[in-house]
Amino acid sequence: MYIIIGLGNPGEKYLGTRHNLGFEYLDKLQAEWKFPDFQLEKKFNAEITEGKISSVIPSTRTGINSVEGSNKIILVKPQTFVNLSGQTVLGILHFYKILPENILVLHDDLDLPIGTFRLAEDSRSAGHNGVQNIIDILGTKTFKRIRLGIGNETREPGDVFVLQKFSLAEREQIEKLFPEVLEKIKKII
Repeated sequence: MYIIIGLGNPGEKYLGTRHNLGFEYLDKLQAEWKFPDFQLEKKFNAEITEGKISSVIPSTRTGINSVEGSNKIILVKPQTFVNLSGQTVLGILHFYKILPENILVLHDDLDLPIGTFRLAEDSRSAGHNGVQNIIDILGTKTFKRIRLGIGNETREPGDVFVLQKFSLAEREQIEKLFPEVLEKIKKII
């Protein structure tokens, strides 16, 4: 079982903002994998959907891919604000009896150029308050993260910049990036 957590802020006001990129990519995963619609789970204060995806093993000998089995995947959108996501993550880990090593967090990152991403494993928050809250609440940084670049060419204060909506050019780069991120996620899980 693998849990993928997207960071974002709840509510219409924040739709399409840079800080909600984790939520957006979870919506894309849900559609790609044909999981049911997200449902609010009050006990976690999160929207959740789950399903199974097949593990495909490429064959170098025969050229025919084989299916090894299916992995249960849970997609989670905490309904706290980004900077308070840790309590939701902790509740989900306890309920499903999952180790932090079996979670992947998707979040925006000011330090990476728009349209790029990086995998981070067992690393510090790099100044992302939502990630820092998860580290603080879990008491560990031994989980994986996909840092989704949003850049900040304008040099506006970070707390202002992340709450703005993407421009059309930025939106195009975000859309183009998703297939690469999807492939990385498939390799992780």
